[in-house]
Amino acid sequence: MSLRDNEIERYSRQIILKDIGVSGQKKLKKSKVLIVGLGGLGCPAAEYLSRAGVGTIGLIDHDKVSLSNIHRQSIFTAGDVKKYKVSVVKQRIKKVNSHIKIKSYKKNINDFNISQIIKSFDIIIDGTDNFKSKFLINKFSKILKKIFIAGAIGKFDGHIFSFDFSKKKKPCLESFYQGMPGDIATCEEDGVIGTVAGVVGNIQANEAIKYILDIGKSLNGKVLIINLLNLEFKICNLTK
Repeated sequence: MSLRDNEIERYSRQIILKDIGVSGQKKLKKSKVLIVGLGGLGCPAAEYLSRAGVGTIGLIDHDKVSLSNIHRQSIFTAGDVKKYKVSVVKQRIKKVNSHIKIKSYKKNINDFNISQIIKSFDIIIDGTDNFKSKFLINKFSKILKKIFIAGAIGKFDGHIFSFDFSKKKKPCLESFYQGMPGDIATCEEDGVIGTVAGVVGNIQANEAIKYILDIGKSLNGKVLIINLLNLEFKICNLTK
């Protein structure tokens, strides 16, 4: 796979990095990343992966944009209210980078469709806002031996999890939550500052890029816990 002259110019600031170079940019172009949920986490992840040159990006969301989404879901504007999120994000990414291939799914994931959707992607990024969906993605990423990067936000706090299920005997999302969480408040009930969504979504995108390029320190089998109110950052190891 070769890079066109305009692609070399477009990605010149990252190609110049010794950890990336032309060979790394080709890896990004060949990669396939699926983003499930186009809210506060999925929006920045989709935007920055497209800017980085990830060749194929999948988008899943069944919801429409509401006015309350806009303070933390960075792709949307007031003019997008009542439009389907997946359509707006697809259009925005195409404007950012016309070289990207987009596969969009205007639907909810469930036990019957998830395997068919995620099997053609290398990395699955979770941008959902409920634990039923997170555990479902975790389950099938594990079955299909995918790389799974999950995120969760609330108030001033964020969690980023990373799992490479192609490796044997590794922990998963259940290693942290010990089963399906019970009465955990959502952003709608408990609130969230928009900047937390941006930080967590961008870290998820950054982790995906690192996996594709096989560079840097891995978060695999760990959780990064952040609190932006007090500027506290902590990485914890997970045990299977």
